[in-house]
Amino acid sequence: MRKARAVLVSAVMVLGLSVTAGAAAPAQATTAQAARLAGVFKDYSECQRIGSHGVAQGWWDSYSCQWEGRYRYYFLYA
Repeated sequence: MRKARAVLVSAVMVLGLSVTAGAAAPAQATTAQAARLAGVFKDYSECQRIGSHGVAQGWWDSYSCQWEGRYRYYFLYA
């Protein structure tokens, strides 16, 4: 079950990146380049926790958790 979940999360990340990159408008392209995908989470609270931890550790200055309904996951952009 653990391997299947890891494969599923990896597949969702790849699909999310390819769909986002393919559908990005020129105005969004500069914004998308500034923020990178830092994680994919099932729960909003987990996304917020890791985002806050990254700020505290100095890994990034800010973050946002965005729900992707078609994948049913929260994407952490930092």
